[in-house]
Amino acid sequence: MHVFDSGESNYTFRFWKIEVHFMNLNLKNKNAIVCGSTQGLGRASAIELALLGANVTLVARNEDTLNETLHRLDCSQGQKHSYFVADFSKPDELKLGIDNHLKDNPIVHILVNNTGGPAGGAIIDAKLEEFTQAFSNHLLCNHILVQACVPSMKSEQFGRIINIISTSVKQPINGLGVSNTTRGAVASWSKTLANELGQFGITVNNVLPGYTQTARLDFVVNARAKATNVEVSAIENAIKADIPAGRFGEAHEFAAAVAFLCSPAAAYINGVNLPVDGGRLSCM
Repeated sequence: MHVFDSGESNYTFRFWKIEVHFMNLNLKNKNAIVCGSTQGLGRASAIELALLGANVTLVARNEDTLNETLHRLDCSQGQKHSYFVADFSKPDELKLGIDNHLKDNPIVHILVNNTGGPAGGAIIDAKLEEFTQAFSNHLLCNHILVQACVPSMKSEQFGRIINIISTSVKQPINGLGVSNTTRGAVASWSKTLANELGQFGITVNNVLPGYTQTARLDFVVNARAKATNVEVSAIENAIKADIPAGRFGEAHEFAAAVAFLCSPAAAYINGVNLPVDGGRLSCM
């Protein structure tokens, strides 16, 4: 607020300047890489980023589904979308893929790290190689991509790194021992990165999906129904009973949170774990 005083003895004129800011969600001319983007939350996030104007590069291991998803992305703002094939169980292959991509597309503003979670099971029964594979798929592959993309983010003074992980970083999920351990490591890695990169205009945040209507949820519900010999509908109702919203989330609702954190409007949000779970978590 700026105040002007006329200086006259009998009259004082004050002019008030009010600054009005509009939320900037525009991602036009921003280049995004979205991993695991041919299904579920990854695909929904890629679609949402394209709707906000970003040029989106899809990453997944199946070229047919990459092609199919590519043609679903919005191009109405002149965006140019692309993809490259990589299997997150093979870090060397991923590194080769991102290095080759950056030769022709050297500027990256947005990176969405996302890949499928480890198999379920009690942690006491987990084999050592399960931890090794999970850390490789998630932490090591995320790190490969971040190291490749951060130099251009620094040069642009704009970077958004989003890690799609799990609500287990706030509240461990029974029966997902290896996943709980790995997701916790990714969350700590992410927070450390946020502290290091914030000075360069780069934010690093985690988005934590709750029960969201995807193929993964269908798999989990059906597996639980089979293991307990209970109807699928009964399993679904029991899960929904623990969600204050009273329903499963939709992938586009989750993607909206990802897209917001990628936008210029979210420049001062850094190093957070954002649950998108309908209020299910009992912790703050």
